[in-house]
Amino acid sequence: MDGRTPNAPETRETVFRARGLTKIYDMGEVKVHALRGADLDLFEGELIVLLGPSGSGKSTLLNILGGLDVPSAGTVHYREMDLTKATEKELTSFRRRHVGFIFQFYNLIPSLTAVENVAVVTDIAEKPMRPADALDLVGLSDRKDHFPAQLSGGEQQRVSIARAIAKNPAVLLCDEPTGALDSATGIVVLEALERVNRELGTATAVITHNADIAGMADRVVHLRSGVIAEIERNEQRKSPRELHW
Repeated sequence: MDGRTPNAPETRETVFRARGLTKIYDMGEVKVHALRGADLDLFEGELIVLLGPSGSGKSTLLNILGGLDVPSAGTVHYREMDLTKATEKELTSFRRRHVGFIFQFYNLIPSLTAVENVAVVTDIAEKPMRPADALDLVGLSDRKDHFPAQLSGGEQQRVSIARAIAKNPAVLLCDEPTGALDSATGIVVLEALERVNRELGTATAVITHNADIAGMADRVVHLRSGVIAEIERNEQRKSPRELHW
C-alpha cells in the first residue's frame, strides 16, 4: 500500500520519503525478502507506530530509515538527502546529527551514572541539550547520579531515551522500546516518548508487536511479509495512560 496515506498531514514538512524499498538478505542458498517494495512518508512532529508480527519487515524498515542498513532496491530521502546514494561517512554523519535510536535493550555503560551515560552522546553532538535537562524531560532528575545497576528496567529505558534525545535529533526511531517491560512500566516509558514528541516536535517512529500501543499514534503502519499492508490514521491520539495490555 502507498505510504502517502489519505489524511496524511500534508501541511507538515516531509522528514522521510521512502519509495519502493526492497531488502533481500542472501543467506547462502536461501534469499530472504525482508521488504518488498515499501512506500512510506514520515512527517515533521508526527508519531507513527509500526505494527506487525516477527519477520514482517518492521526492524529492517526502521534500520534503513536510520541509515543503519541500505536497501537492495528503492530510494529513501531524509529531507533533501538521498540516503541510498550516501557514503558510509555521510551515513555516519547523518545518524550522529539527525537520528536518535532507542532499542529494546538499554545499552547503558554500567560504570557511568545516568547523567554521565547521557553526556556520552552530548559530547559528540552539534547542538545538544544539557544532560540534566534531557533526564528532566523523561522524569529522572532525582536519579541522575545513580548507576544503571541502581535503576529499574523502566528507569534504565528512560535514561536511554534521554540519551537519544539529548543531541536534539529531528527523528527518534524506537525498536520495541517496551518489549522487555511490564505493562505499568511500559506505559511510563511511552509517556516519556509522547512528551518528547509533543514538546520537542521530534518525528517519532515506534516499532511494536503490541496492537494496544497503536492508539497513541497519529498513524498506524501495518506490515505483513515485508509489505505495508495498511496505514490507518487515528482521529484522536490516546494518552499512554489510556492504553492497556
